[in-house]
Amino acid sequence: MDKKAIGIIGLGLMGQAFGKSFHSNGFSTLGFDINPERCAEFGKEKTTASVIELSQQCQTLVLCLFDSHQIREVLHGSNGLLTQENKEPLNIICTSTCEPDEIAQIAMQSNRRPMRFLELPISGTSKQVADGDGLGLMGGDQRLIEELAPILDAMCKKRMYVGDIGSASKAKLAINLVLGLHRAALAEGLVFGSRIGLDPNILLNLLQNSAAASSVMKVKGPMMVKREFDQPQSRVDQSLKDFGLIKKLADGKNQPLPLTTQYIELLQSCLDQGEGKQDNAIILEAIRRRGESS
Repeated sequence: MDKKAIGIIGLGLMGQAFGKSFHSNGFSTLGFDINPERCAEFGKEKTTASVIELSQQCQTLVLCLFDSHQIREVLHGSNGLLTQENKEPLNIICTSTCEPDEIAQIAMQSNRRPMRFLELPISGTSKQVADGDGLGLMGGDQRLIEELAPILDAMCKKRMYVGDIGSASKAKLAINLVLGLHRAALAEGLVFGSRIGLDPNILLNLLQNSAAASSVMKVKGPMMVKREFDQPQSRVDQSLKDFGLIKKLADGKNQPLPLTTQYIELLQSCLDQGEGKQDNAIILEAIRRRGESS
């Protein structure tokens, strides 16, 4: 087992971004994904045939999966990591955005075996992660966090400890709620400006220098102005999954989220248009289409 090699399970946008970040920080990586195309993008020579094979070569595994169902399958499935006897514990760093109680349960079940679990959802796009600009939200054992500090530094130099496992997912969902609504507000403002005759490029520049400025404008504004969404940094289907979790948690506390409900409807309309794999900045088109249909 190469303790210095980092295993990445899930080679989508975030998995690829972490691969680049590890490489630039001097770590070697191996990866696994059930999609052969993603393995080819990562580099066939740097991938394994199964998660079991990956765990036999790497002590630390980073999970970049879509949801808690996929995480549970990788860990607890019939061919999951917990079906194997490990001579020394595996370190699991979970970067996926999950339902908080579910990820806490998965971690508790995993820690009964020779496995140490750290929650690390990331606030930031895949490009921000690759550039080292993401914010890591940490949940779990602080001693494990200190031990894995060199690896965590390579993943995201900006990190904040939130609390027990599950807390970081709660924080990530709260951040995503505000971030998504910022994105929708920007899209609506650009559509409004365009309808009344303003140049979108000039308007975006004005917004970035006004009291309305936000980091969303820097990341998503150029995509919206150019109406180019086919090189995603964060996808529609991923955002819809996260907002579904947000709505579920809010409903459980009897807390209405009127703006979130509207945002989910806009995302769903993008999905219905076959835009699920596009960058979530395409919400601009969902707003634009409403004006064209009226």
